[in-house]
Amino acid sequence: MAELKEKLFSEFPPVSTEEWMAKITADLKGAPFEKKLVWRTEGFNVNPFYRAEDIEGLKTTESLPGQFPYVRGTKKDNEWKVRQNIKVCDFKAANEKALSLLQKGVDSLGFCIKGDDVNATNVATLLEGICPEAVELNFHTCICKAEELITILAAYLTEKGADLDKCLGSVNYNPFKKPLIKGKKIDNWVECASAVLKAGRALPKYKVLAVNATYFSDSGSYITQELGYALAWGNELIAKLTEAGFSVEEVAKKIKFNFGISANYFMEIAKFRAARWLWAEIVAAYNPEGAGECPADPSAAVCRCACKMALHAQTSEWNMTIYDAHVNLLRTQTEAMSAAIAGVDSITVHPFDMVYQQSDDFSERIARNQQLLLKEECHFDKVVDPSAGSYYVEVLTNSIAEEAWKLFLEVEDKGGFYVAAKTGEIQNAVNASNAARKKAVATRREILLGTNQYPNFTETAAEKIKCDDAGCCCAGGTETAIPVLDFSRGASEFEELRLVTEKSGKTPTVFMLTIGNLAMRLARSQFSSNFFGCAGYKLIDNLGFETVEAGVEAAVKAGADIVVLCSSDDEYAEYAPAAFKALDGKALFVVAGAPACADELKAQGIDQFINVKSNVLETLKNFNTKLGI
Repeated sequence: MAELKEKLFSEFPPVSTEEWMAKITADLKGAPFEKKLVWRTEGFNVNPFYRAEDIEGLKTTESLPGQFPYVRGTKKDNEWKVRQNIKVCDFKAANEKALSLLQKGVDSLGFCIKGDDVNATNVATLLEGICPEAVELNFHTCICKAEELITILAAYLTEKGADLDKCLGSVNYNPFKKPLIKGKKIDNWVECASAVLKAGRALPKYKVLAVNATYFSDSGSYITQELGYALAWGNELIAKLTEAGFSVEEVAKKIKFNFGISANYFMEIAKFRAARWLWAEIVAAYNPEGAGECPADPSAAVCRCACKMALHAQTSEWNMTIYDAHVNLLRTQTEAMSAAIAGVDSITVHPFDMVYQQSDDFSERIARNQQLLLKEECHFDKVVDPSAGSYYVEVLTNSIAEEAWKLFLEVEDKGGFYVAAKTGEIQNAVNASNAARKKAVATRREILLGTNQYPNFTETAAEKIKCDDAGCCCAGGTETAIPVLDFSRGASEFEELRLVTEKSGKTPTVFMLTIGNLAMRLARSQFSSNFFGCAGYKLIDNLGFETVEAGVEAAVKAGADIVVLCSSDDEYAEYAPAAFKALDGKALFVVAGAPACADELKAQGIDQFINVKSNVLETLKNFNTKLGI
């Protein structure tokens, strides 16, 4: 065997980084390496390849799963809880649904309860027949009712004789919802959080303080923003509550982080690894007591258990779409995969139809099965941190950690998370990211399949939209003193455009006048169909015409509102003026491409061009205006 290995190594000599770069440079044929192959994102560069020397000395490679600083996970296995949320309107019906879900692979339940409905009778009805030691129970209600709910839960579980040390769950008390979402100050939040924390002592394994980083993810933030602000949020809880007299370890052990998962697969894996690492370092800096007694590491100078991040992940809402909604299944599947590989504690997969209706039994079953598939068929729960050692993921983990840490320090230097939220600085920064990403969607630099690229031309959606928004018992008035987060999805502007077309009662017809070079006319007719299909227009494609006059005649006969000339750049100088003249204003005339003769064509009155550099959204809005829609 040794001889065989030696022979193999001799046949495949190592290739140095310099040799790789020389080969790449040669293949680029003069094109700049940095411009062509280096990806600039989230404030740092991502190279096209990495090697062993790139991870030498990185701290992320120094620990094992379950070891501080928990880059590779807070436990020695990769078991995560499959969570499904239930919006509670009828408590008996919700109980029946919960009992049914527990027979279908779910081992974590999330109950969303209106504040006005929080009472002992309703809680008893909701939890009837559910074993609290066997399933994680999570509750979300108005922040003004959180303390009462915790007290009711503790009394109920005690009365039922449950072993409280085996009861896992959370109550999503989040004081910063008011400034972030409601635009209201909550200057007495420390007093309120203190009361919640004291009530939470009755439930030793329940997390009662929430860091809802999902707000940022669902508002279109970048990954490093979500992480940096989440760390500042968590640190704010520790800093202010320890000043109020609580111990560091008590506060830290009661915090639950709720993160979103975007479609950026490898970046999300790295984000969760970086999150555990940075949070462990933050908590350790407070020197939590318990040395010698900590089950995680009895030899440590501080309590290592307090440094563990309790981490729940849920699939993104920002990139979900109404049109071609089944594509949401592809998005949520890859998102769930990245969270599972990264070793989170629990996952919620949103049903694919949640953005336009109350999810039905079918969509909820599919969402559950997406996680069960990862466990039972892919066995992701059998491998701990499989991405460890990957040069790419290890470098990403460090890069994301560095950028998120910079943002964390910026927030701290300005007075902490609440100060930044109270002034609207955080909301404005995230909303700016939302706007930047929407611009990327509008120009197709960020793709939402089925919405801004490859749409289903014949689909209609107006009749299936049945969403309703529920209020909060402590919401107050509609006026806001500070900016709030913008939760409009990435696809919302395209969907609004297409719904306007759909509801107008008239569907513009776009005719592809294909002529000349076979390869170019086919490519450009396909591009143009995808372009105008994003607005819900009717599309008529063609194999080609012998003359532009024949094409224009066919277009007029078909009742075209827009005629798109599809040919090669070299042929446009001849075909475009002839087609424009033959059409004679009977329809809007468009040239597909950006030919060198564009200025000459514009001088002849041809002013509509579409190409890969076009802002698809703005261009289609302009066509709607021209067509009276």
